[in-house]
Amino acid sequence: MPEPSESKQSRTRSTRQPKESLTKDRPSPERLSERLVSDRKVRAVAQAGSYGSELAWAGSVPTFITFERGLLSAQTETRSGVTLHRYPYEQLELWRDWEVARPEAPVALLATARVAYDPTGFFGRIQRTLWNLSEAQLAEYRSELLFGAAEAHRAALTAYTGPGHGPREQLLALADARDIAVKWLYPALLTHIERWPEYEIRLPHAWRASAGLRFPKAIYHLDQLYGFGGEAEAKRMLVATRGLGLVEQEKRARAAVQAGYYDGAVRFLRDESARVARTDLERWAHLSSTRRDKLGILLGVTRSPLGPGALDLVRELLDEVREGR
Repeated sequence: MPEPSESKQSRTRSTRQPKESLTKDRPSPERLSERLVSDRKVRAVAQAGSYGSELAWAGSVPTFITFERGLLSAQTETRSGVTLHRYPYEQLELWRDWEVARPEAPVALLATARVAYDPTGFFGRIQRTLWNLSEAQLAEYRSELLFGAAEAHRAALTAYTGPGHGPREQLLALADARDIAVKWLYPALLTHIERWPEYEIRLPHAWRASAGLRFPKAIYHLDQLYGFGGEAEAKRMLVATRGLGLVEQEKRARAAVQAGYYDGAVRFLRDESARVARTDLERWAHLSSTRRDKLGILLGVTRSPLGPGALDLVRELLDEVREGR
């Protein structure tokens, strides 16, 4: 997901060019936009993330949003290092209505994008709606996010705590606690200051910059969940990725480490290892000791609270976010 840009709106219609595949090594954002616009099914194009902006860094990934005629459902694909979020053209019309967009649209992605091609003006109208939500609308949205977090928290408590639960449940509880915190509670926290979340690899740095001074308790709980350990922990985790099917994740995390975003690399590898190795977590007792050791390093079992401790931390975070502390 994208980081916010300095300019909320950029509407420069690209010149149509013959269609080309996105295969060049890091072409300019303008050239990438032109290639997308050249497909006449594409009716809107916007750029997401920090690539091509003044916030760009060595690990920025070219990311674009398109709305296309004839597309039946939303699709996300990555080709030659370019990520495309593709949506049916009909959604471009429907999401101008906040009541429709709120439950189904990727609102943070849309709000923080930089428009490149928008002949109907519908993308711009969506963004203006998202940038000008009333306090009551934001409060309602926050309430929905908090409700989703509370429901997920209750489900995790039921599944992973109680008599007879062991290491498997402790690890799954930690993975779910982080998921709840980042997907529901972090966005809910930002509604207090009318900001939209971003999910690039530099996420911990972004949440401290956007909300750290205003909500120190909440940000402290987020940091606790991940057990950041700076450069040493990040480098230890890079070594642990070997043999676990995390080749692409290791490359991205290494770029973050080389740029100095150590906590970003740690957060990224913690979440990605939990996602990719979910089956391993489910069958923890049957793994080799070497595999368990590597996953233990990646998940941060010696640095983060496990099981009920992780879920208690989420409950406290939920309270802090609800009260805006």
